Amino acid sequence: LGVIVVGAGVLVMQGVDPKVLFNRVLAFIRSLGPATFFAAMAVLPSFGCPLTAFTLTVLPLFGGELGASAVVGLALASIAVNLAFSYWLSRYALRPWVERLLKWLGYTLPQVKTEDQLGLIVLVRVTPGPPYALQNFVLGLTAMPFGLYMGVSAVIVSLYSAAFILFGDALVHGRGKMAFLAVSLFVAFTVGVKFLRRHYQRRQAKSS
Repeated sequence: LGVIVVGAGVLVMQGVDPKVLFNRVLAFIRSLGPATFFAAMAVLPSFGCPLTAFTLTVLPLFGGELGASAVVGLALASIAVNLAFSYWLSRYALRPWVERLLKWLGYTLPQVKTEDQLGLIVLVRVTPGPPYALQNFVLGLTAMPFGLYMGVSAVIVSLYSAAFILFGDALVHGRGKMAFLAVSLFVAFTVGVKFLRRHYQRRQAKSS
């Protein structure tokens, strides 16, 4: 964020209009086509690319071409593919290397009890701060069942992503009502998440 702010400041001092530059970037991405965009959305977040870079721009980019409903559906489908890919990456491709590294350092991966797996997914997904890619990595390393990981993660991540998709479109096109709706959804999710965190934290405290 700091790099973006500093970069924008440098461009302004050089006489470059950030809005014009932003529109040029959007035009270039749009020229690549929706197939390329959604394929990138399904893969790149697993390697640290911010998911919000896709959710905030997808509707302004392809809403006019594909329609809002189709864009939201394709975006959520791409997120589902990314969740599955991230699970495979951390559970099968990276876990053996992590285990060897920890063993060399004198540690072992913690084992999560079956009754604690649901609570762990919810806590990881709703705790502010950890990046999306790190959340996937941590949950995949626990080797929890794929169905449980996928079901809970898809619901929580999709709800937040839908709010960001609507907000991004409203921000670009100056739609006040849509922006208010997106912010309201985000606030509602945040309040619900707060109660979920408290519930599972109390549950963990009692079990310990």
